[in-house]
Amino acid sequence: MKERYLEVTFRRGQPVAAYLYLPRQSGDVSTRTERRERGLLVDFAADGRPIGIEITSPSGLTPAALNRVLLALNQAPVTDEELKPLAA
Repeated sequence: MKERYLEVTFRRGQPVAAYLYLPRQSGDVSTRTERRERGLLVDFAADGRPIGIEITSPSGLTPAALNRVLLALNQAPVTDEELKPLAA
């Protein structure tokens, strides 16, 4: 997967969990998880590359918090377009 994308799980019309998939190679699996900010957990592949960010409280997510984590991981900031699934 070359593009990142956001997947959101809803219950009764409210987002209850989300996952931002980062670019990854075929067969990548999470071998380590780190808490970076409140409600944001980063998954890493065996070679140390970040492969995704679990958003445990999507209703409380701020773009600024997510962008701080992305920048620390040497990833581009999130766009408004990427966050649209949270508002669905």
